[in-house]
Amino acid sequence: MTQLQENLERVRANVAAAAEKAGRDPRSVRLLAVSKTFPVADILEAHEAGQLEFGENRVQELETKVPDGTPDIIWHLIGHLQSNKAEKAVELAEYIHSVDSVKLLNKIDAAAAKHGKIQKILLEVNVSGEESKFGLSGWDALRETAEHALALSNIQLLGLMTMAPLDADAAVLHTTFGGLREFRDRLEREFSVALPELSMGMSHDYAAAIAEGATIVRVGTAIYGARDYSKKA
Repeated sequence: MTQLQENLERVRANVAAAAEKAGRDPRSVRLLAVSKTFPVADILEAHEAGQLEFGENRVQELETKVPDGTPDIIWHLIGHLQSNKAEKAVELAEYIHSVDSVKLLNKIDAAAAKHGKIQKILLEVNVSGEESKFGLSGWDALRETAEHALALSNIQLLGLMTMAPLDADAAVLHTTFGGLREFRDRLEREFSVALPELSMGMSHDYAAAIAEGATIVRVGTAIYGARDYSKKA
C-alpha cells in the first residue's frame, strides 16, 4: 500500500468515526477526494484503492484530469464556475457544487438540455458572510435561487454547499455548518422537496461538519499531502 493509499484509509476511518460519534450511519457520509493541482497518477492510485468520487476546482483542470479507462469515476466540480464555462462543466461533471446565481442556473440548464442530461447541482451559500467567499448570502437570495432551480427541467437540485472560515474555532464551525443545515431544512419545508445533500467540511474541519450533518466532505490535503501551487496541472 502506498503512502497516498494509507492516507486515504486513515481519512475513511476518521470519517466513519466522526459519523458514529454523531450517532450517524458512516455510509451516510461520502468522501470526495479533491485532486486539484495533483497529477492523474495520484487519482489513479486513489481509484485503485476503491475511491470513486473526485472533486476539482476548475473546469480547465478537470478537462485534463479525466483518466481513460475509468468510467466508474464520478466527477464533482466544487470551485467557482463562470457562466462561460458552464457547458464544459456540464459535459464533464456529474455534480456541480458551486451554483450561486440565477444566471448560472440558466446557463447550466441550457447546456444540460443540449446534452440530453439532467445536471445534479448544489447551491453554494456564504453562511459565514466572508467577503472573500463566493456563494449566496442570506435567506432571501437563497430562497429565490432555489425556487428558480426547482422550476428548471434539466436541473436536479440536491442540496447546499458551504465553506467555513479557514481558522474557525469550534463555535464558528458549529454556526457555519449548522447554519447550512438550517437553511436546507427551511428550503425543504418551504418547497416540500427533499434536499439530501450537504457538502461541507474539508481536511481540517470535516469532523465538525459531519457532526452538523454533512453528507459530502471534500478532502484533499489529508489524502494527497500538501499542495505545491507552483506546479498547477
